[in-house]
Amino acid sequence: MTTTRPSRKKTASARRKKKTKGKGWLARVRHLLFGSRYKQMFWVAAGCIILFYVFLFYTFLIIPSSVRSRWLALYGDISYPAGYSIHGIDVSHHQGRIDWRRVAEAKVNDEPVVFVIIKATEGKSLLDENFNDNFYQAREYGLVRGAYHYFSPTVKGSTQAQYYLHQVHLDEGDLPPVLDVEERGHLTREQLQHEVLEWLRMVEECYNVPPIIYTGLKFKEANLSTPDFDRYPFWIAHYYVKEVGYKGEWRFWQHTDLGQVDGIRGPVDLNIYNGSMYDLRHLTIGKGEEPQENEEPGDM
Repeated sequence: MTTTRPSRKKTASARRKKKTKGKGWLARVRHLLFGSRYKQMFWVAAGCIILFYVFLFYTFLIIPSSVRSRWLALYGDISYPAGYSIHGIDVSHHQGRIDWRRVAEAKVNDEPVVFVIIKATEGKSLLDENFNDNFYQAREYGLVRGAYHYFSPTVKGSTQAQYYLHQVHLDEGDLPPVLDVEERGHLTREQLQHEVLEWLRMVEECYNVPPIIYTGLKFKEANLSTPDFDRYPFWIAHYYVKEVGYKGEWRFWQHTDLGQVDGIRGPVDLNIYNGSMYDLRHLTIGKGEEPQENEEPGDM
């Protein structure tokens, strides 16, 4: 019996058919969608467009408004709190050399910069390297000025108060002393409160005016909300929101750390005062100036 052997061409064709048959519908779909270079380019472009719209949806509808506001602030689009006209800044050596003449002429949301709070001391031995020059220049250019101490939880409050009083000499018309409390370290809440109150009491005895307490919103609620602190003016840090979240009484609100002010290179903290110019002057040491002829209590 003679057997006819299939040709190589037929065998190869059969293998291709078998291979194609094995892929079935998946192969046909792949060929339909990506069978040419132009189809591949189309799908790459479509994918990029879809990702772009997903990004916009996530950015403007899903993520918190505070995060969104910070992202916008990075590109100079800062949202200012509505209903406040008394604006100020706070500075330290991080702002470098400041052109105080330009700062005094600067506008924030079309309103002048009225006050500045300057870092003075920290712990028991750190004096901000630019404090003395900044403090002098602020007064020379007519700004209401203040000086703050950064509280260290590793040093007794009384020791820190002594150091602040040794380095800082406030005058009539200056804002009350300011204590910046942001960290608890290894202290319990009660220990922190005790040391902070020691600082406040010693400094108040010297200037006969309750010091201002600066702190973040969450830190205030967690650590400084006992009745012992109710008599002190609070300066609350709460960024990128339309209204400060603290429900109690407050005097100052630090609403962004990405502000831009003429005379200062780079970002600077922006603040508002919760009241009128009359109120701000009467918060200062020695009760400040008497109201002008056209200025009445409660004017904004």
